[in-house]
Amino acid sequence: MSDAIQLTINGHSVAGAAGQFDVINPATELTVAQAPLASVAQLDEAVAAAGAAFKTWQHSSHENRQTLIRQIADKIEQHGDELAEIIVQEQGKPLFLANMEVQGALAWARYTADLDIPVEVIEDSPNKRIENHRKPLGVVASITPWNWPLMIAIWHIIPALRSGNTVVCKPSGLTPLNTLRLVELMNEVLPAGVVNIVTGEAEIGNAISAHKDIQKVVFTGSTATGQRIMESAAGNLKRLTLELGGNDAAIVLPDSDIDAIAEGLFQTAFLNMGQTCACLKRLYVHESQYQAVCDKLVELAQAQTVGDGMADTTTFGPVQNANQLKIVSELVSDAAANGGKVLCGGEALSGDGYFYPPTIVANVSNGTRLVDEEQFGPALPVIAYSEVDDAIRMANDCSVGLGGSVWGKDLDAAQAIAAQLECGTVWINGHAEVLPHAPFGGCKMSGFGVEFGLDGLLEYTVPQIININK
Repeated sequence: MSDAIQLTINGHSVAGAAGQFDVINPATELTVAQAPLASVAQLDEAVAAAGAAFKTWQHSSHENRQTLIRQIADKIEQHGDELAEIIVQEQGKPLFLANMEVQGALAWARYTADLDIPVEVIEDSPNKRIENHRKPLGVVASITPWNWPLMIAIWHIIPALRSGNTVVCKPSGLTPLNTLRLVELMNEVLPAGVVNIVTGEAEIGNAISAHKDIQKVVFTGSTATGQRIMESAAGNLKRLTLELGGNDAAIVLPDSDIDAIAEGLFQTAFLNMGQTCACLKRLYVHESQYQAVCDKLVELAQAQTVGDGMADTTTFGPVQNANQLKIVSELVSDAAANGGKVLCGGEALSGDGYFYPPTIVANVSNGTRLVDEEQFGPALPVIAYSEVDDAIRMANDCSVGLGGSVWGKDLDAAQAIAAQLECGTVWINGHAEVLPHAPFGGCKMSGFGVEFGLDGLLEYTVPQIININK
């Protein structure tokens, strides 16, 4: 990978004024490349460039924006292998999963490009016509996390562009390389200043959330950081879309066919090594099937090949960073110290890399840290229940509410239970499935606002009512 990785500001490649920083491969703990470190002054330049570009971009036709976004999708497709390899090197996931991330980015870009922004007719009477038009906000800041760095950047940037906004993007300092390359590719298509990218951590993030010339922040990440962004955004009443932490519960009903659902339970709990906001993170199983579910999950966990994501045989990559590895290790150790039974895994692997095998922990309950706190990694607590009402109560006994699921043969019963779960999305006989045409967002401390579909697109706009007296 080239050492000459740079920021993109106003269509130009520029070095980081604050220096460079190492990007670490989590499978080897070696430096992948050095990324540029932006200064706050460069953030100001990026915002000014986006503001200047907005003056004309906001008036571009819907057809022109759609054409350019389709060209961006074509660029992603042409460079898909390159982007996937960058993802593996800096994020750690297996190559097949990185390729899936590239394909997801393509699907979202192309779907969003095709969305129309309707004019709503509120009244059309002999004497009056009232229309609700949607106008872009201005400069939108995107702050993305390290777990799905390419796809989440697309989730933020493409609807902002489609609705006529301009963008300043700040990727996670742990996984900046693919997003830097993505924005380079975008700038081969877009007018200068429409999409800019800066890098940094707390200093740049704080400056973004307080910046008087940024009209909206879209953020995916922790609840604590989302709260700080919300506080700082008050200065100019920024619009916010906050997709924050989740601790998703799944309830397996006693009529379930365990052999039929076990693979789905495992894969949605350990998607991206459990490092997905809407992963299945707490599993509630009726006591009559508890042992059978645990046995099947252990069988699936032990069938995984843990290793470097670039190896053809790898099915399960590393945890992305040392701090997250420490969190997972501490939560599992705490569960074991308080009566939990580690059925498989349970310890970081020796040697280089942040490897932690898929871990199943039984004999735990609400009140155990591994159940109450989001692990965001490859460890799944399995909790027994005797009455469905108890499972619903335990599932809802949580400060966050991103997703949840109910698994069972009786769909009417499952849907009745789903309606009682306190979360933004409930899946039945599935989990963690997000789609470009279905709005997705959380409740409680999981944030507010939605992404995807027309509802998500309109979050990047402000209504303007045209009231016509005939």
